[in-house]
Amino acid sequence: MFKQLSVITYCLVFAVLCGCTNEESFKTKSFEVKMNKKGEVTALLGRGKNYFPDGQKAPLVAIRIDGIYENPSSLSFDKQANLINLHYSSSNTDILIKPEEKDVYLTFEIVDIKSDHFIELAVWGPYGTIISETVGECVGVVRDSSYAIGIQALNPKTIGGYPTTEDDIDPFFDIFATNSLVDVPDSTKVLYRGQTAKHTDFGSVLQAYCRNRANERIVPMWGHEIFLAPAYEDGGISGSKIALFGCPVGETLDYLEKIELGEDLPHPTLDGEWVKRAPEASQAYIIYPFNEQNIEEAIAFTKKTGLKYLYHGGPFETWGHFRLNPSEFPSGYDGLRQCVEKAEKEGIKLGVHTLSNFTTTNDEYVTPVPDNRLARVGSSVLSTDVDIAQTTIPVESPDFFNQMVNNNLHCVKIGNELIRYESVSESAPWTLLNCSRGAWGTQASGHSKGDTISKLLDHGYKVFLTDIDLTKEIARTLADIFNNTGIRQISFDGLEGCWSTGLGQYGLSLMTKEWYDHLLPEYRDNINDASMTTHYNWHIFTRMNWGEPWYAGFRESQLNLRLMNQDFYRRNLIPCMLGWFKLDAGTGIEDIEWLLARSAAFDAGYTLVTDKEKVEKNGQSEQIIKAIREWENARLSGAFPEALKKEMEHIANEYTLSETSATSWILQPLDVQRFKHTNIVRQPGEPVVSKWEFENQGKRQPVQFMMKTNGNISTVSLEIANYSTVRIDCNLSPDQYLKYEGGSECALYDKNWNLLKTIPLEQDKMTVPQGKTQLVFSCKFADSDHEDASVSCEVKIKKDAIPLQAVRNEKVD
Repeated sequence: MFKQLSVITYCLVFAVLCGCTNEESFKTKSFEVKMNKKGEVTALLGRGKNYFPDGQKAPLVAIRIDGIYENPSSLSFDKQANLINLHYSSSNTDILIKPEEKDVYLTFEIVDIKSDHFIELAVWGPYGTIISETVGECVGVVRDSSYAIGIQALNPKTIGGYPTTEDDIDPFFDIFATNSLVDVPDSTKVLYRGQTAKHTDFGSVLQAYCRNRANERIVPMWGHEIFLAPAYEDGGISGSKIALFGCPVGETLDYLEKIELGEDLPHPTLDGEWVKRAPEASQAYIIYPFNEQNIEEAIAFTKKTGLKYLYHGGPFETWGHFRLNPSEFPSGYDGLRQCVEKAEKEGIKLGVHTLSNFTTTNDEYVTPVPDNRLARVGSSVLSTDVDIAQTTIPVESPDFFNQMVNNNLHCVKIGNELIRYESVSESAPWTLLNCSRGAWGTQASGHSKGDTISKLLDHGYKVFLTDIDLTKEIARTLADIFNNTGIRQISFDGLEGCWSTGLGQYGLSLMTKEWYDHLLPEYRDNINDASMTTHYNWHIFTRMNWGEPWYAGFRESQLNLRLMNQDFYRRNLIPCMLGWFKLDAGTGIEDIEWLLARSAAFDAGYTLVTDKEKVEKNGQSEQIIKAIREWENARLSGAFPEALKKEMEHIANEYTLSETSATSWILQPLDVQRFKHTNIVRQPGEPVVSKWEFENQGKRQPVQFMMKTNGNISTVSLEIANYSTVRIDCNLSPDQYLKYEGGSECALYDKNWNLLKTIPLEQDKMTVPQGKTQLVFSCKFADSDHEDASVSCEVKIKKDAIPLQAVRNEKVD
């Protein structure tokens, strides 16, 4: 009997000893996180492999007290209570964390803090991984060819990233070279927007943090060395919560969607499909200044293009209350709602552009009585009484008033009066000089010594910004516009204005979340984007659409940025978009099809900014509209194979597309080369000609061309392949195009592509054989002494055509 008891006792002791391991483990079906008794993550396991890098340390949670970071010294896990206790010996602090093992992800939430100190920050990680192939800095996911590991902040106050700066604004990084864009050299640094996931020498890190905002803070912010970040009551670091997951790389979006649904995060859809998967999320759209008077015209134009979204670039007379421009919408929001209803009957959805919390000086938040919630850089008090007409304002301290960087309106607020000032005295007694009283229609009045005087925060757009309470109110106003009119698209342009709240990226997330939470459920089925991403906003926004057309030609304006953006979208699992392009009176079909080919290549939408006058003046409008409809139909039908799309990413490659049926197309690749003929003075008897060599990779065919000059020319002559000469009897001026696309005539167009006349041409003489060939060009310049005069010529050869078929079942209308 004794011997039997001894064996049993031995077995029990062995079992207890085996249970007292030096590690705690938390698992899902495809991922495991291990932690040691020091409170450090020691392993990130998936598919039988440890993705945690050798030699790295990763605290589950680090804290900061009085500016000094402290890692946990010990970890204990009460399985019965399901609580992890992290102890920090230097500060005698305990952080209690509740872990949960879900089917496909783990969550960790700070539920209690025991400390005699003010905990400034709690930092999740950084958690190192050996993965470096694809680092999604915004979404917080890193991927290699087979596996993905991610972190998700599960509430807005848990900020994706690391507290690199005290203003909580995501830094941008130019690190590593791109290796996924065919037209961007590998020597070009990649712009990383944020650091929820970040490249490192050993691979990458995943990280998030939460700041205790119980106390106001002085921080540098947005050009101001001294900015007062107000206190904000949100429970501090208690309640900060993250999810960690690992999965097969092809299931990354599936896992992210399960986290959204499981943790009650925003989960917007389009036509019942999650926006991060919905084909409609990357649809192109039209920006056209529709209004109550022209809505039928705008709808008709949009329908002709085959696009489904019609967007107004600036319908508001004010920002803040977002009062509609009465000249366009005399019936106010009732008129906008009527426009929405008319569009819906035609299958078109309307959208409007905003500037987030930018507040115009003519808005009711500013005039005649300024709202106390306009954002402040900081405040002082008056050092003496001030009468109603006084143009010098004495202040106790100059600190917030003499910062002139990003000080665009030079405005202070005393009571209900706004005052503009020129400058601040250079020495005490500190005084605001050359003041303009009762600015923006506010009431000038007398003020007493000791009254608060606040420097208002503004923006280069000559607008004011808002604190967090007013920011949320503006967000609710925008939600009400959706709820009351039925619009379906919005851009939170200027979202960085929410930095004015003093909450950094947290302020951005709170604005969009407030808007989203106040939408009626039926209006969450919308498209929204923003000027800036945040990790939490990844769950709210449909897409981004950066790239503006104002700075150069159609193809050149911000081209490198547009290409680099596609890389950002891909690594962050965001639908691709190419940005805004202008459809002007002079926009040609070649430029449009160049854009449409890039759209197909990146499976990216785009925006065309136009209006009735531009469309009517453009002689190629019908051809352009037809091309938009056919290309977008083919793209959204999935007609372009992946290998072909990669080839089409090359910006030098050009194509034209023709529809052969509702589900089939012919893609015609084009070899386009550009040449120039200059009015060079030659020696006597030597002809002024240019010899242009190119290769015809296709079959024997007419060589196409398009010519433009910066002078005036006549007597155009083309010698083709050393066997035929074609003379074109026309005069070409700088505001015209001469174009040949095959057949028995070429065409002369004005600057807006309106046909002026056709000129007979012998097609047989224009044909070139396969292989290398030569064109010899000459012309007569009207001003033979104009040595800068030149002719630009685009030569075009067809390659072998490519048949395409739709692979999705439905036809995109």
